[in-house]
Amino acid sequence: MPKISDLLKKIHVTAILSLTMALLFSGCASQNTAIKPTNSAEADVETVTVIDYAGREVSVPANVQRIGCLYAFSGHVTAMLGRGLQIVAVVEGLKRDKIMNQLVPNISKSAVPQKAGAINIEELIKAKPDIIFIRSETANQAGEVDKINKSKIPYIVIDYKNIEEQQYAIEVIGKAIGAGERARKYNEYYQRCLERVREKIDQIPLDKRVRIYHSVNEATRTDEKNTLPADWLQIAGAINVSLDEDLKLIEDKYFASLEQIFLWNPDMIIANEPKAVKYIQSNKQWSALGAVKNQKVFQMPIGISRWGHPGSLETPLAVLWTAKTLYPESFQDINMNEEVKNYYREFFDLSLTNDEIIQILNGKGMRAPK
Repeated sequence: MPKISDLLKKIHVTAILSLTMALLFSGCASQNTAIKPTNSAEADVETVTVIDYAGREVSVPANVQRIGCLYAFSGHVTAMLGRGLQIVAVVEGLKRDKIMNQLVPNISKSAVPQKAGAINIEELIKAKPDIIFIRSETANQAGEVDKINKSKIPYIVIDYKNIEEQQYAIEVIGKAIGAGERARKYNEYYQRCLERVREKIDQIPLDKRVRIYHSVNEATRTDEKNTLPADWLQIAGAINVSLDEDLKLIEDKYFASLEQIFLWNPDMIIANEPKAVKYIQSNKQWSALGAVKNQKVFQMPIGISRWGHPGSLETPLAVLWTAKTLYPESFQDINMNEEVKNYYREFFDLSLTNDEIIQILNGKGMRAPK
């Protein structure tokens, strides 16, 4: 993949003259207008060119009306950018997110043309997307790419390994669906959150920082170095015990043995999945671990997505929450109830009740089971 700095220099937007001035003005209409048929005679003929994660220059219609999100992260971003009602194809996981379904009720009826990594091209074509977002793991499978190419549906590869690349992914999605300004504002907020935390973490000596074990979805699944969770946990001031260690790799996921976790003996455990938290707290094999005995096992919040998950949009909130959880005395000025309330109101136009805010912060009941 090209360096992000190189990609940013190469991005450009090209416009082909529209047939009439009337069509030009119609192309500038609000992004919340009703969905037009893709074969409408009034469709805007402008195109936008972006450079995706794979370094491909991709031209898509400037007035995209039907969007396929074959990566859950792209669906969350599309909803955040105000284009959720244009989503016509999804992965199954998006249908399990409680707030996502509240914001984008059409998700429940959207096509699911990809299961177990394989695309059902007939179902995808039937959904008639103008554009689709896919992960690099799909783009790396020649057979899957061949299916998409034969359908002639433009696709953009969306992926990332760190904070900088995640912000770039948000920018690419924004430009591709005509919401570049909203994407820019989100990334500005994202960066402000990081700076708020860095300023105080820099004042905490390394030998005073909290050693944490981060459980991802499953009790023994954790973080490898050079990943997004490794990135944001470092900014939050955590000493992540699993980094620079030999982990077991299974289908692009990293696992530690329970014996290794006992050797690490972390001060605290944070987990993004309620089932994992319950397992760690109740399983006898974990009971002798210091963090468990000292009741230092914490469920991370769950909103649009599971905070702290490698595919989570809410990384800036995860940084704020983790920093305050690890160092409450240093972050007394951060009120997570207010942060949550303002975040969802600002970026999702969602007014949450106090009970809903508490439910998000507790991280329970926010996702339907598989």
